[in-house]
Amino acid sequence: MFIDYAKIRVEAGKGGNGCISFRREKFVPKGGPDGGDGGKGGNVIAVGDENINTLINFRYIKWFKANNGIQGQSQNKTGGSGENIYIKFPLGSIIFDITDKKKEKICEIVEHNQEIVIARGGIGGKGNLYFTTSTNQAPRHATLGKEGEQFELEIELKLMADVGLVGFPNAGKSTLLASISGAKPKIADYKFTTLEPMLGVVRVDEFRSFVMADIPGLIEGASEGKGLGLQFLRHIQRTNVLLFLLDITNDNPFDDYQILKKELIQYDDRLDRKRHLIVFSKMDLILEEEHEEILQKRSVELGITRDKILGISSVANWNLQELKERLFKIIGD
Repeated sequence: MFIDYAKIRVEAGKGGNGCISFRREKFVPKGGPDGGDGGKGGNVIAVGDENINTLINFRYIKWFKANNGIQGQSQNKTGGSGENIYIKFPLGSIIFDITDKKKEKICEIVEHNQEIVIARGGIGGKGNLYFTTSTNQAPRHATLGKEGEQFELEIELKLMADVGLVGFPNAGKSTLLASISGAKPKIADYKFTTLEPMLGVVRVDEFRSFVMADIPGLIEGASEGKGLGLQFLRHIQRTNVLLFLLDITNDNPFDDYQILKKELIQYDDRLDRKRHLIVFSKMDLILEEEHEEILQKRSVELGITRDKILGISSVANWNLQELKERLFKIIGD
């Protein structure tokens, strides 16, 4: 199951208390203070893991706590530090602090084995030795360890892919991904077949490949929360190239293209600057001798040159190798 949103609670360890102690040795009846400091509490540390691609673990474990520091000891011995706790996150995770109903970004996990402290352990208390002065040779107090940081966190996962498939529901995105990669998305002839993002590795040849993400179909108003829009638009932000998949049998390709672009721009205007390719699907529904004529007509309707669009058929495996070659070239440029 793909989970791209979670809420968890993290709690760093409390610092150990300082120690009140006096030297007790033979022939030293009035030894001075020798209470040591408490150890530091453990940190909560986020770790990037490229082998994880979902937040599903946080569906079952909601609370993470590091160990407390150890109390200081006599003979000026500092207590041991509490053990850190390491939480693994998939690459593309964005961690927000939502404590007290605020929402502030803490960090973003983008590299394998990247470590970021998201909650710091409390410092240890001071032992009575620390408070010795010229006028107070036998202090009888120590301080308590400080509490560790505690946060309510919200995690959002953005898929990291080279190519993002963008199109209306039932445009053929899942069929395309299944045809050119090892992914096995659910395919059916009704809207919103894809209810979660899918990733597939597309092999151009023996030595070249890239990752493609099938983003659930957009509809007009997706950037305002309609359909499945807000749940999945964020995944498009991390892709390098956008593939606009339009249905060749639709009579209004210009309107479809403009609606898709509008929804992307309203969500994040930087998406308008991403490199992209326009592809018409379901060419197998058109007579082969009419392919070029219709593609030329569609390029005029879109106001772009013929070389900027490509026709394919995932079912008939037509022009798919050309599609892979073009996408790989755009990614590399």
